[in-house]
Amino acid sequence: MPSLDTDLLRTLAAALAVGVLIGIERGWRQRDEADGGRVSGLRTFGLLGLAGGIANHLPELLATIIALTAATGLVLGYRRALAQGTSLSVTNMLVGIITFALGFLAGQGLVSEALAVAAVTTLLLTLRQRSHAMLKGMSHKEIESIATFAVVALVILPLLPDAGYGPYEAWNPRQIWLVVVIVLGLSFAGYVASRRLGADKGIMITALFGALVSSTAVTVAYARRLRADDGPQGPLVAGIALASLVMFARVQILSIALIPYASRSLALAMVPAFVVGGLTMLLALRSSATADGAGAIKLGNPLDFGPALLLAGAVALIAVPARWALDRFGDQGIVVVLGLTGMWDVDAAVLTLAGLPENIMKPDTAGLVLAAPVLVNTAWKAALALGIAGLRGQGWKASGPLFASVLASAGGIAVLTLFR
Repeated sequence: MPSLDTDLLRTLAAALAVGVLIGIERGWRQRDEADGGRVSGLRTFGLLGLAGGIANHLPELLATIIALTAATGLVLGYRRALAQGTSLSVTNMLVGIITFALGFLAGQGLVSEALAVAAVTTLLLTLRQRSHAMLKGMSHKEIESIATFAVVALVILPLLPDAGYGPYEAWNPRQIWLVVVIVLGLSFAGYVASRRLGADKGIMITALFGALVSSTAVTVAYARRLRADDGPQGPLVAGIALASLVMFARVQILSIALIPYASRSLALAMVPAFVVGGLTMLLALRSSATADGAGAIKLGNPLDFGPALLLAGAVALIAVPARWALDRFGDQGIVVVLGLTGMWDVDAAVLTLAGLPENIMKPDTAGLVLAAPVLVNTAWKAALALGIAGLRGQGWKASGPLFASVLASAGGIAVLTLFR
């Protein structure tokens, strides 16, 4: 007695599951139609997926005939429905073709991939009303910004070489352009959040989650908005302070995980900066809440290349002396190296120290050394905010919380060093 081909049954079951998953949503969407009025529902889509799985295991000629038959059946069904005056969307036909293709994919053994795409397809179908509402609420400026950002992130970035060039091979074109992508992405995300959630809430949420990627990029994006008077001043200043608070917390978590012997002294050094930064953030929010109403906030350009390119150029310039310090001083000049590295990427500074032997310095010293790139990074962001927002404009408001944090922790470090 021949044994069952379990692989064949598994792939066919997956092909059927693909069709059933999509068919549930399609059947529910047409649940109010009278019997015989639905062109395709749960059973049809389930069979379409199964047909795709079966077609994969047949000769190419038979597989082609099955595919054409399925497509013809869908077309004839829609033609009949249209003849009866029923208003139909082309979406159902496209989904039918996708279901057959996913069933074919499952038949090839790519079960997880087919089911994953089917799940995403079903999710997109369920978001019909939300997506329509979102599109109706979008402006031409937002559509243009989406297209521009897509070119910047999905076309230009992958084409740039991922290799070192210039002195000490310090310039990596893809990494430098990634700075532009991050700043523009955060700028656009903040714009959308401000429109959808309200200016105050959108600004703070974007700062919170954006700082998980780059607190420097958040600072640059918000300083640009302050300069352009593109949003409420209080939340923008508070968002800059919040981004640095997130950076302080992230560095502390990384040090606990990677450099536990340095985490205690780092925490003691950074507590003043965290406290001062938190207080200034709350003061900025409070001043915004108690300010007299100034009317509706006018949102400006979602994408501004100026600050993004400025930061990318600054990163490129910093990379050369950082590599020089590492090449010239090595581990002996670790404070210099970490300080220069931390101007853009504090995480890289943490990883650099984590890669050194534990006995290279005392635990208390290691924490204070690790505080150096954090404070340098904060001072660097303060300088950027001051320069972008303007010396005569909102620059001092934007940079004030950061400068105050640096001074607070610098004083704390001086006290710790004096009484150590």
